[in-house]
Amino acid sequence: MALNGVAVLLVEDDPVFRQIVASFLDSRGAQVTQACDGEEGLSFFKSQHFDVVLADLSMPKLGGLDMLKEMTRLAPLVPSVVISGNNVMADVVEALRIGASDYLVKPVSDLFIIEQAIKQSLHNSYIDDTQAADFEALSHQELSDNLALLEQSVAAAKQVQQQLFPASNISYPAAKVDYSLYKNSDISSYFIDSAMVGTDHLIMYMAHLYPEDNRAAFACVLLRSFVNQKLKDFRNGQSQSIIEPFNMMSYLNERLVKSGLDIKADMIYVSIELTKYRAAIAQAGKGLRCYLRNDEGLSPLALSESLQLGVLDWGKPSIQFRSILPQEQLCIATSEPEHKQALLDNKFKGLVYDATIPEGGFLQLSL
Repeated sequence: MALNGVAVLLVEDDPVFRQIVASFLDSRGAQVTQACDGEEGLSFFKSQHFDVVLADLSMPKLGGLDMLKEMTRLAPLVPSVVISGNNVMADVVEALRIGASDYLVKPVSDLFIIEQAIKQSLHNSYIDDTQAADFEALSHQELSDNLALLEQSVAAAKQVQQQLFPASNISYPAAKVDYSLYKNSDISSYFIDSAMVGTDHLIMYMAHLYPEDNRAAFACVLLRSFVNQKLKDFRNGQSQSIIEPFNMMSYLNERLVKSGLDIKADMIYVSIELTKYRAAIAQAGKGLRCYLRNDEGLSPLALSESLQLGVLDWGKPSIQFRSILPQEQLCIATSEPEHKQALLDNKFKGLVYDATIPEGGFLQLSL
């Protein structure tokens, strides 16, 4: 069978839907344990081994998000697939932030979509080339459906971005990330993110997304989910790409092209080896700049322009390696004079609406 021997924890409060899914997965060879809410699901998770968790996000007693947070703390290598039935993406965004491998939207019209999502979460262990192509088509349809929702609703797109952006100051064990992004409308076409990778590396990136409309919010979700997948691969010992800017940019370009949604991005992606104060920097597009900052001001790094991400005949990003001195900060910024001055004035505000300042902003790493 296609899922022969795969231990699935199915957490769903709707008894009819739960039984339908359980019966289908059982027919496909999976070993399914059913839980009716988050508390029961967490109890099973603590007492048994599972290969994958399939969970609804909206449940009584203990919701899907809180349950997944605790499961990730207990066993971060167990993948999860989440199901959302509220037709907004706030919960989905948070689930991706936690580390969910994939998400499905109710109503699920074809149960084989669930099977394919489980296979994908298990890193393609059961997918042949034909099945992989089928999954790609299903994923594209799902992304297109959610893109249509965001295009129609400014409120939904705004909510997605509010869920994605962190606080203006993010403290890590050996580093600190500060930023300000200014927007002139409900949706920001700029996005930033950062994460610890193991104990020795930190990654951060800034992107300018096109087109500059509601779709930029959806592009943020795409970028976050793509990066999360490589972060999970690193934690599973399957890939080093997350700390290799050249390979990450190539991967992100491929994923954006295959999404079929005509989303492009200027981007700078940085990986820092914290023990050696060594930075690897990659740039795509020409709208962003990378700087070293010290007491004398900002010194631009010589990164040549390259094509934006999301282009079929892309080529490769511009790459540079740089050591960071103790008194230096590494910065990514747009070229507006107002942004550079605000950076030099240490005005780190996070994501803010300000119609008097051009859109864009800056991101700073301090070691």
